[in-house]
Amino acid sequence: MRTVSQVVAGLEDVEKGWLDVTCICNLKERKMLSRLPATAFLLLLSLIAGGCQLGSAPRPRLGCYPSATIGTAFLKPGHLGSHGYRFKLSERNGIVYTCKAGHIDVTHVRISADWTLYLAVRSFACLMKNEDGFSFELEADRSRNLVEIYYPPDWKDLSQKDKEQIACDISIRLGQYLAFTATTWHEILTWFGYKCVGFFPEFPSAFSWEDSFSNLLGTYVAAEAMYDTEHTFDEAMALAIDRELQKLGVQSSRTARRASSAVRGKWFSGHLLYHVNMKRRNFDIGLYDGYVTPTLVPYLAECAGTEAQPYPVPTLDFLSEYGFTVKFKIEPKEWEKEKILRIVYSDDEERKKQIEPAIHFARIMDYIEEDAVRQYGYDIGPDRGAVLRRRATAADINGDGKVDFEDFAYVGVYWSDGGNR
Repeated sequence: MRTVSQVVAGLEDVEKGWLDVTCICNLKERKMLSRLPATAFLLLLSLIAGGCQLGSAPRPRLGCYPSATIGTAFLKPGHLGSHGYRFKLSERNGIVYTCKAGHIDVTHVRISADWTLYLAVRSFACLMKNEDGFSFELEADRSRNLVEIYYPPDWKDLSQKDKEQIACDISIRLGQYLAFTATTWHEILTWFGYKCVGFFPEFPSAFSWEDSFSNLLGTYVAAEAMYDTEHTFDEAMALAIDRELQKLGVQSSRTARRASSAVRGKWFSGHLLYHVNMKRRNFDIGLYDGYVTPTLVPYLAECAGTEAQPYPVPTLDFLSEYGFTVKFKIEPKEWEKEKILRIVYSDDEERKKQIEPAIHFARIMDYIEEDAVRQYGYDIGPDRGAVLRRRATAADINGDGKVDFEDFAYVGVYWSDGGNR
């Protein structure tokens, strides 16, 4: 296993491409692989970046809808091309269909995966420099994402080797959490009218039925690629995506298109990309049961008898194992920010300029779900009663960030309505 000094000594090789070097993840109490050659390039940058000022953010990509419309590419399994953290002509993006996870936007998978890697590297750099946090902005929006790191009292007393091992474990899992939460925030922004490219409407894609699960899947394959001991990150990503899609029962491109065509009129209408009315949305981001359940097209012969495969969402609970605390806040910079802040902070509360996803996402998602049904008449998947039943298992039932009398009143109204609200 190479040491950190040996990794830094290989700096002159960076310009030649990805390095096949080792990392320092080998916790005895976990069944973890002892090296991460796939992350070497960005980990190397983090070690010499001077704290948290690290460049090389992931490049933007243009996604598409899961609808059978002009502009949507349905991909053939096993022919997704290579993965490119930097631009590659051989990378192919579009939509696939799987029996256990429905439609998957491969573009969103790649975006989320690259941000997972990038944020893992940023986290690793900060931990090794004892910095108190860092900020970042997605390429697709203007919000400033703030990460605050609080260390255990004995952190500075640990040996360099112990710090490196712990930092590697924390940074990868923190990267998953930050990437999924930040991409979810982008979905929220687009629901309220934000446009990344001014003349292209993004509202139709806000929480479209494949988005959240695709974003989540990207964090999974990124972690798998980072633990690959034999390949560069790009190579490992291509392999990890193919493996995960096979597990989920990926189907032919013809079946993927037919699955979309089968729900025309019910789940979407329109014939041209960016001019689609997306009637079916999936607002499940794992708030109440910790899982995102994908949306399946019903009555598809190739997938008869198959049930949806929920995936657990990344959380910060693991940090307590090491005595760390991380707070993640979002400072919106978009024109749409006031609409969202008014939902988060009531009139009698001090209006702040930041969103705390762990506290505020539940309230925002409540509003979006109700808006989807009331204003647009959209199909949001699970009925409202099912959502409330899940909420009833949590102490903060009404999602206002507090456990108080209003939570019990909320339940009372729900059950007085026969559990059908």
